[in-house]
Amino acid sequence: MSVLSAIRIVLVEPAGALNVGSIARVMKNMGLQQLVLVNPRCDPLEAEARQMAVHAIDILESAICVETIPAALKGCDRAIATTGRDQAIESVLESPRQSLPWLLQGRYRSGTPRSPHQAALMFGPEDRGLSNAELSYAQRLIRIPSSPDYPSLNLAQAVAVCCYELYLMAGDPQLPAPETTDRAAIESIEAFYDHFETLLLQIGYLHPHTAQSRMEKFRRLFNRSHLSTAEVTMLRGILRQMAWFASREQSENDAE
Repeated sequence: MSVLSAIRIVLVEPAGALNVGSIARVMKNMGLQQLVLVNPRCDPLEAEARQMAVHAIDILESAICVETIPAALKGCDRAIATTGRDQAIESVLESPRQSLPWLLQGRYRSGTPRSPHQAALMFGPEDRGLSNAELSYAQRLIRIPSSPDYPSLNLAQAVAVCCYELYLMAGDPQLPAPETTDRAAIESIEAFYDHFETLLLQIGYLHPHTAQSRMEKFRRLFNRSHLSTAEVTMLRGILRQMAWFASREQSENDAE
């Protein structure tokens, strides 16, 4: 099984069928198989998409359409997002060659060498790219270096650059050995963030009108840590104890 078979290309709200078809073609050129579309604004099976895909119709036909980014990342334990904005978010922006090997490093689960990790590479809509809130679902961010005279890349071109780099890296005998750390699945990290936000709202640290921007900062903090399953379990245990204590204190105050 190719190490690239576990890498998902995730397109958030793609609007152009020509782009989607072109992306399917370059994915097949470079040995990638999984295409996930989040709330697409075009039909990935329409004639224009098929025309551009040429011999990659199977990639289009097997593409999965979902409504949200968390649904697109379900089953993954690492995700990288792309952005064309230098100051899109308070985080380090890496080049594809710096960041993409990390997707391949986690390609096998500890103790089960034939079971590949699932990892995702996300791209935003053609007209706006990924928002800060959407970028916060990823642990690392990529910006493709380009000329300052015209730095904006077409969506299909950006995917092609990254797929090419992944293809080269996958065949590199000096690719770093797979990590054996049991990294937490993204859906378990998302459940932790939901739990954390609920508690912070409950104790008054967060307020509804500022919760999203504050939580984006917390996401960046924890995403840099690349939490393991055991660490997420520990953190959620702390949250449950804090919630119990806060409820007890409230009950005692009400009794007075």
